[in-house]
Amino acid sequence: MKLRRAIEFRPKLWSCLKNYDKELFSRDLMAGIIVGIVAIPLAIAFGIASGVGPTEGLVTAIIAGLLISLFGGSKVQIGGPTGAFIVIIYGIIQQYGLGGLAIATVMAGIILILMGLFRLGTIIKFMPYPIIVGFTGGIAITIFSTQMNDLFGLGLEQVPANFVDKWICYFHHLDRIDWWAFGVGLASIAVINLTPRISKKIPGSLAAIILMTLLCWLLKRFAGIDSIRTIGDLYQLPSGLPTFRLPSLGELSLFDTIEQLLPVAFTIAMLGAIESLLSAMVADGVIGDRHDSNTELIGQGIANLVSPFFGGIPATGAIARTMANINNGGRTPVAGIVHTAVLLLVLLLLGPLVGLIPMPCLAGVLIMVAYNMSGWRTIRSMCRLEMSGILVLFTTLLLTVIFDLTIAIEVGLVMAIVLFMKRIMESTHISVLHDEMEIHHDGERDERLVIPAHTEVYEIDGPFFFGIATKFEELARLRDAEPIRIIRMRKVSFIDATGLHNLEIFITASQQQGQRVILSGVNASVYKEIERGGIVAMVGRENVLDHIHKAIKRAEELSKEFDA
Repeated sequence: MKLRRAIEFRPKLWSCLKNYDKELFSRDLMAGIIVGIVAIPLAIAFGIASGVGPTEGLVTAIIAGLLISLFGGSKVQIGGPTGAFIVIIYGIIQQYGLGGLAIATVMAGIILILMGLFRLGTIIKFMPYPIIVGFTGGIAITIFSTQMNDLFGLGLEQVPANFVDKWICYFHHLDRIDWWAFGVGLASIAVINLTPRISKKIPGSLAAIILMTLLCWLLKRFAGIDSIRTIGDLYQLPSGLPTFRLPSLGELSLFDTIEQLLPVAFTIAMLGAIESLLSAMVADGVIGDRHDSNTELIGQGIANLVSPFFGGIPATGAIARTMANINNGGRTPVAGIVHTAVLLLVLLLLGPLVGLIPMPCLAGVLIMVAYNMSGWRTIRSMCRLEMSGILVLFTTLLLTVIFDLTIAIEVGLVMAIVLFMKRIMESTHISVLHDEMEIHHDGERDERLVIPAHTEVYEIDGPFFFGIATKFEELARLRDAEPIRIIRMRKVSFIDATGLHNLEIFITASQQQGQRVILSGVNASVYKEIERGGIVAMVGRENVLDHIHKAIKRAEELSKEFDA
């Protein structure tokens, strides 16, 4: 039964088509056309910024976007290349080439499918928020820094991948600034920001590309200004249907390739899972629906598994395009399918026009993408919170910028876990009571209990895990203990392996000194753990009790033995 439940796969498209009608189709058709238009500049820009090209960006948006709509777990999710992957893809290409990128993406797709099959979708949602904000902000800074070459028209053929070296290179070549290119870049940013004030239906990035492409063509045709580089000057223009191709392994064997690329594949999978599920959660809040997170992961995995065989790059759910879909009336995955059809028409029919798009204009588009994803307002508000969250956030951000996303997420997670454990340890208290103790009742008067002679009570207030277990052991060892020890565990919600081990050591040491141990307030789940761990057998079932009154009564019985 558990295995059958673990492999449930229910794409939203299947359920949406059961009650589909003409009204829904007309809304999805209009939303899909608009989102497809919105996606054109973004797919091209993300492809180029990632180090591949405009064709690869469009192919990814078409194939991955189609598969995510067909097999995903959200009604309105729009998939494709996103800004978050730019840094990772660029680094993989620099180190392993295009073949390595394709293999890493396929591996990431397999990982995503396995995550969905093993129902890990809900767990991924628990990624600490400061880490998400930190690496998103770091990616935004990195994207911004990669666009300076095209924004200023420096014309550098090789720009260092390292963040610090990149900016040193820029400053060394400031004398090569092309002011016409810089003007086009600034004008693009202005158009993107001003367009929503004129019409919210027209994407600002598309308006900027159309106007700046026309402007650059006029400057070249009538003013002889041809220093502004275009997509056609640097990349092969998109044309024809994408063809199937096997990724090249290079000189390494398949096993060696997998071994080297597994860390980056895992990073791609984790980033894809986080971004797609966050996008789906945001969409749920707007349309009042509930996505299937595990099906969504499987759909994302299928998209990333197939797309590289046609020249695609990593893809995930895109929040901006998903919101554009919702705002324009899209309510089923059919809108996502229509959006891919629009992109396919662009790939087949408008390749020569794509080649006229100026690179400074694309730099302006990506700079605005970086600004929108930076989350600077969120970072500012989080700076008012506790210091531990701020530390995790800025550590993740700086590591993303200076090193890479893999290191940032690993270090950020470790820091978050350590700080969480520290907080739990600080919130868990152990007190030692003699003579009498207070019993607190909800809504009733507190009660005082007399502790029998030769007895002391250790009250544990919080989970008994590895951090607090050592603290308990040290406290118990330092004391001149009474012969009867009651360990009150009513607030112990769980106990881990280290807690069991330390409890066993404590009981063994006590029994060797002739002391008796009573466990009080043990809940059902903790009882199962200590029974499996042999603790119940060590102290005797009669000494494991569910209430302090029973434990006190048992201590009174045992104290008579010591009086005698």
